[in-house]
Amino acid sequence: MRSLKLTLAYDGAQFHGWQWQPGRRTVQGELEMAIFNVTGEQLRVVASGRTDAGVHALAQVVSFATRTHLAPDILRRALNANLPADMTIHDAAEVPDGFDAIDEAVAKRYRYVICDGPRRDVFARCYAWYLHYELDVTAMHAAAQVLQGTHDFKSFETSGSARVSTVRTIYEIGVQRREEDGSSRIIFEVEANGFLYNMVRNIVGTLVQVGRGKQGIGWPGEVLAQRDRRCAGMTAPPHGLYLVYVKLRT
Repeated sequence: MRSLKLTLAYDGAQFHGWQWQPGRRTVQGELEMAIFNVTGEQLRVVASGRTDAGVHALAQVVSFATRTHLAPDILRRALNANLPADMTIHDAAEVPDGFDAIDEAVAKRYRYVICDGPRRDVFARCYAWYLHYELDVTAMHAAAQVLQGTHDFKSFETSGSARVSTVRTIYEIGVQRREEDGSSRIIFEVEANGFLYNMVRNIVGTLVQVGRGKQGIGWPGEVLAQRDRRCAGMTAPPHGLYLVYVKLRT
């Protein structure tokens, strides 16, 4: 048996999330079917983290054990030929036996995209959260800084995926507006050693309340201290969220 690592990108708009589900189109299901078509093996692959329905990935990391003798790059090309148009494998590599994409992930970076203002971009409807009012990006960025560092993020965890600990370390967090080709996007990015269920989307929903002027810059810090999900803002919709990259131990 060999252990392989894939770096995978996918457009989550037409998927019911990462995890295999009977009768539903999922990223894991499509990838495992492609592996079966190429190698004849029925197996389960492991991702560094599960993405929800509608969430996208620029560089998801996947691992699995296989008996195929195909060289990694040949396997990559063969799998891409069998994958649907909304998925692609950027890289395939052989890794030490026992490599596990979950255990080897030491940090992840997520991006959330918002379109704001009176002009709706219909072409971004599956790739950004549209808000008809303009947000104060400077206030949102300032408000986010209190979340940097090691904290108990229980206030930003949606119930349904219990963890042993709700303490996480955010290494970098920020909000900025980018003007490109005559369009405006608000880009939220965060990198941490791990994330709770819906943590990024709950932080974004909280910061939007600051951007609207409904709450002050100090409010996210107050929410953090409460350790109560009911104190935070709404859960932002999934289609604006992207897994940007995964940092590995090796």
